[in-house]
Amino acid sequence: MPTFSLSLTQARHIHLAAQGLLHPPQREAQFPDVINSVRQMSLLQIDTIHVVARSPYLVLFSRLGDYPQGWLNQALETGKLFEYWAHEACFIPAEDYPLLRHRMLKPENMGWKYNGEWASTRQDEVTQLLAHIKEHGPVRSADFTAPKGQPSGWWAWKPHKRHLENLFTAGELMIVGRHNFQRSYDLRQRVLPEWGDALHALGEEEAVKRMLSNSARSLGVFRPDWLADYYRLRRAPVKEQTAEWLETGEAVAVEVETLGKCYLHRSQLAMLEEKTRATHTTLLSPFDPVVWHRKRALELFNFAYRLECYTPEAKRQYGYFVLPILHRGELKGRLDAKMLRKEKTLLIKQLWLEPGVKVNAGLLRDLRQAISRFARWQEAQAVQLLKLPAELAAAWPEKWLL
Repeated sequence: MPTFSLSLTQARHIHLAAQGLLHPPQREAQFPDVINSVRQMSLLQIDTIHVVARSPYLVLFSRLGDYPQGWLNQALETGKLFEYWAHEACFIPAEDYPLLRHRMLKPENMGWKYNGEWASTRQDEVTQLLAHIKEHGPVRSADFTAPKGQPSGWWAWKPHKRHLENLFTAGELMIVGRHNFQRSYDLRQRVLPEWGDALHALGEEEAVKRMLSNSARSLGVFRPDWLADYYRLRRAPVKEQTAEWLETGEAVAVEVETLGKCYLHRSQLAMLEEKTRATHTTLLSPFDPVVWHRKRALELFNFAYRLECYTPEAKRQYGYFVLPILHRGELKGRLDAKMLRKEKTLLIKQLWLEPGVKVNAGLLRDLRQAISRFARWQEAQAVQLLKLPAELAAAWPEKWLL
């Protein structure tokens, strides 16, 4: 089979199409769109930072537009999605539970996410906790008090929190809802009463193959070294799997401008014959699949990005929680924003455009509309702008009402 040639722009469009970001939504979002969007991405990464919107809600907004944020929790409560460690902590389509079960059965391989010594020395406490959940139903960490003298801090978990997280990583507990974004834990047997490891669990080798397949589909176009990062796979047989896909037609080889040899997933083959235009402008989460692999974002979009919320303020290049700006197929800038909820104002502390970006009427219109859509979704009544590139400052007011 001949190798197809793609421009870098075509490759970007294919990736964005695979991610649901090539065009803006054509209709008002419906509840099933939340589940379908997660299926399209394969994974929806979870993060709790909420200076604007919490990441999973923002990732969905970038694709669906305005939608009720409660739908994500509804999808979790009704078993359409489940939570587990994939790229990091993620919402995952329910049908992909078998892909992650092998990790639960060997929690000792999960690094800091599971403390075997803690579990083995506190078996009585763990047994009592499981009995409590069996009798009384789902629990939250907040249902249990910390012992006197418990140190404070992000990682200073109280004992019951450690038990719950250990049991979650080991697959004995599942997340059945979130209240104020706090996890609610219940017994796996109650959530998945029909599940049996002997009948339904996949071996690690088969599970890894399916995760690689999901990754290829959700990337659309890919270099082999992009694949393993999607599910944080170690020692994945990427070379062997890619060769198999070429034989079966699951993927075809493509030569991409500046990137060299890449592969195209069969679901995007039609894009080879189409003249596509990217028409979507939106803000992205730092944990959006398009940018979560920083090396891929640099190679595919020439966008150098890193999350600086854990960097001391004096050492930050940009800001605490900086949102990439997607404009018609390119990552053209970033902004540091904060939602002032009492004032009902979206505060743009600073906005940067990438070198070489030309400011024209279309960019000014699209970007202002994208910021306004995001602000309205966050129930803001105004947008306040502090520091802008000169071309934007000359065209926009310092504040606009919605």
